Amino acid sequence: MGKKFVTFGEIMLRLKSPGFERFFQSPVLEATFGGGEANVAVSLANYGQDVAFVTVLPKNDIAEACIKDLRYFGVDTTKIVRGDGRMGIYYLESGANQRASKVVYDRAYSAIALAKPGDIDWKKVFDGASWFHITGITPAISQSATDLSLEAVKAAKELGLTVSCDFNFRKNLWKFGKKATEVMPELVKYVDVAIANEEDCQKSLGISIDTDVESGELDTSKYEELSNKVLAQYPNIKLIGITLRESKSADHNGWSACLNDRNNFYLSKKYEITDIVDRVGGGDSFSGGLIYGLNNFDNHKDALEFAVAASCLKHSINGDPNRVTVDEVTKLMGGDASGRVQR
Repeated sequence: MGKKFVTFGEIMLRLKSPGFERFFQSPVLEATFGGGEANVAVSLANYGQDVAFVTVLPKNDIAEACIKDLRYFGVDTTKIVRGDGRMGIYYLESGANQRASKVVYDRAYSAIALAKPGDIDWKKVFDGASWFHITGITPAISQSATDLSLEAVKAAKELGLTVSCDFNFRKNLWKFGKKATEVMPELVKYVDVAIANEEDCQKSLGISIDTDVESGELDTSKYEELSNKVLAQYPNIKLIGITLRESKSADHNGWSACLNDRNNFYLSKKYEITDIVDRVGGGDSFSGGLIYGLNNFDNHKDALEFAVAASCLKHSINGDPNRVTVDEVTKLMGGDASGRVQR
C-alpha cells in the first residue's frame, strides 16, 4: 500500500490581470484557484501520489467550483470542512523586466480565518496517512488559524506522521496582533522537514546570516551556516531545504537550492530561468518536489535535484499549481533542458 499525504491550509480564488497587464488595464481578470498547501497537494497528485487537501470552505457555488478543480487534479477533497465565512481572494499582477509582480490579498473573515481548534477532526483526517504538510501562511491568517495550525501539527506528531513545513513568511498577512517570530518557533518544534528561503528563516524564526538577499547575488557558503543555525536551534528538524533565488529581473531568475540533513550539505545544480511565465507557486512546487523526492528516491541529493528541476519547470506554467509529470522533471534533472519540440 502506498503512502498517504495530507496538506492543510487556505485555498483562494485567484484573480489575475491578463498577460502582463496592470490591474484593470482592460476590464478583465482571469479567475482560477490557488494556495500554498493546495499547490503542494496538486504537485503530489500529478506525481501519482495519494494526497488529501484539508481546508475550511463556505457552502456556495464558488467553493464548489474550487473543490471540483482540486478533484480534476486527483486530489482527495473528502476531508474538506464547510463553515461560516467567505472564500479568500487574492489579486495578481504579473511583473515583467524591472517591474515586480504584485499581490493584493482580500482574505479577512474567510472560512479558514474563522475556523478554530476542534473544527477539524484530525484523527479522522490523518487516518492511514504518513505525511503532513503545512506552511507559515496558515498561522498568519488569524489567531484562531494559528491555534488550529498548532493543533494540527501536535496531532500529526502524536499519530506518528512526518511533518513538513514551508516557513513561507508573508509580511502582508501578519496583521492580527502577533508577529511571525512569536508564533512560528512554537510550531516549528513539531516539524521534521523544514523548507524555507533566507528571508523566511530571518522573519519567521529570527535566525539570520550576514548576507544581502535583495542584491540578487547569493553567496552559497552562507547557506550552510544558515541551515546549521536552524538545525542547532531546532533539534527536532531532521533536514532543511533552502531555496536560492537570484532575482535579476521579474522575468530572469537564477534558481537553485541546498539541503542540510545534519550529515551532509548538498547544493543543487543552478538553472538560469529567463522569460518567466509565472513564478507564483514556485516555492510550493519545490516543496511538492522535495516531499516526492524524499519518499521516492534513495538519496537526499536526488530528492533535492528533483525538487529544483520541478520548480524550474513551474516558472513556465501559468496559474498556481505545477502541471508537470515525474517524467518531465526527471528529463530535466538528467540534463535535457533544450526545450526542443517532442514529437
